[in-house]
Amino acid sequence: MSEVAISQDRSLHELDRLAELAEDVIRRARAAGASQAEVAASIDTGLSVNVRLGEVETVEHTRDRGFGLTVYFGQRKGSASTADLHPDSIQATLEQACAIARYTEADPAAGLADAARMATAFPDLDLWHPWAIDTAQAIALGVAIEDAGRAHAGISNSDGASMQAGEGLSVYANSHGFVGRERGTRHALSLALIAGEGDGMQRDYWYDSVRAAGDFISAQALGDKAAERTLARMGARALSTRQCPVLFAPELARGLVGHLLGAVSGGALYRQASFLLDHAGKRIMPAWLNIDERPHLPRGQGSGNFDAEGVATVDGALVEGGVLARYVLGSYSARKLGLPSTGNAGGVHNLIVEPGSVDGERSDFDGMLQRLGNGLLVTEVMGQGVSTVTGDYSRGAAGFWVENGAIAYPVEGITIAANLREMFAGIVAVGADVDPRSHILTGSILLERMTVAGE
Repeated sequence: MSEVAISQDRSLHELDRLAELAEDVIRRARAAGASQAEVAASIDTGLSVNVRLGEVETVEHTRDRGFGLTVYFGQRKGSASTADLHPDSIQATLEQACAIARYTEADPAAGLADAARMATAFPDLDLWHPWAIDTAQAIALGVAIEDAGRAHAGISNSDGASMQAGEGLSVYANSHGFVGRERGTRHALSLALIAGEGDGMQRDYWYDSVRAAGDFISAQALGDKAAERTLARMGARALSTRQCPVLFAPELARGLVGHLLGAVSGGALYRQASFLLDHAGKRIMPAWLNIDERPHLPRGQGSGNFDAEGVATVDGALVEGGVLARYVLGSYSARKLGLPSTGNAGGVHNLIVEPGSVDGERSDFDGMLQRLGNGLLVTEVMGQGVSTVTGDYSRGAAGFWVENGAIAYPVEGITIAANLREMFAGIVAVGADVDPRSHILTGSILLERMTVAGE
């Protein structure tokens, strides 16, 4: 066995141990007077290596444990956690959670998710792929990635290559009698490079993130991609202020979907801090556009059989025919809003933005550039200028000016601005160039118009 990989049998044994501990603590919490209780326990292990200019910068082995307990005395809630699974630490955590609950105010929305919503089916989602790589092999892989990138003429320096192999085991259990076990692996490779000197210096990067190491692109391909992206930024210039079509590259397009999620999530809604308040059942995007949640995709970055409260995950539309089909709710926010949970405590599980366009055609990236015609391709955004309350969007950006469907020159030092309400309504096309490295699966997104502020 490698230094990092947990064997199949050992992972199952560890899950059984966590489940037994969770069930025991729940029994003890009930004996202490709690009307309801829930436990989340985890063990995460990993190897992380960073190399720069062919030399090792850091090597880190991790083995982290977590144990969190929430108890309810009626509708008074107390939570406590520990990173130590020693019996004395667990007992202290239990006592602290109970003490907190006895002194908190009752909250009518507090409590476990409904017992009838607990998951009962646990199909294998193909998420467990330990990577049998030792430290020496990890270093060699990082060096190979960096060498591939630095071999390109014009690359003047490196910010380093990194490799991470990670495995996670987790158990969620509650006093409904639910016990859910999950195990998953996440591995990543990345490289950041520098081209040019002085004021003309440019930096860019590329990365890959997978469940199974066999799904990585090659070290050569990753190095080449990082170098090509970095060199393409050379000679970047500013633009004059204008309004124009804007194409978000796939890795940035998912950020737009993330802003949608923020606005339709329960916390923002019951606090009345969303520009999409009371928009369920209303059109917010073009009629051809659909966004679906698919929690059970094999090897999916966000796949899971149950949410953070044990509620069964199910396929369902978030946006259907441009209409907001539902909100994104856990049980607490659902009760605050007088609605049922959508099985999204802890977030969404694999959102798929279907490729399409106003004319019904699906386009690859080159096709999306043709659709853009004359406009801005955005490949980087900076700053936090997005308001979920008002929908106002204003961020620093860099990318490329496109003329007649072809990249003309790189641009930087600009700001792109609009309102998310108009941005969502003004989507012209979603590309088929889907970026698989996230739980939000979307291609590039073309917007009809934004304000580009420059010189």
